[in-house]
Amino acid sequence: MRRIIQFFKECYAELRKVVWPGRDDVISSVGVVLVSTIIIAAVLGFVDVLLLFGVQAIFK
Repeated sequence: MRRIIQFFKECYAELRKVVWPGRDDVISSVGVVLVSTIIIAAVLGFVDVLLLFGVQAIFK
């Protein structure tokens, strides 16, 4: 039981050392993720359309 209590004390001590990101950092990170997601979705959509036309051309 003592080891479990010690574990939680050490976890708490480590969490107090964490430097949490500020509001500006979070907003810029979210922006990067959104833009990246939109670009990748557009590229994959374009590849999907190309493959669709290719498969349709083969089976016609």
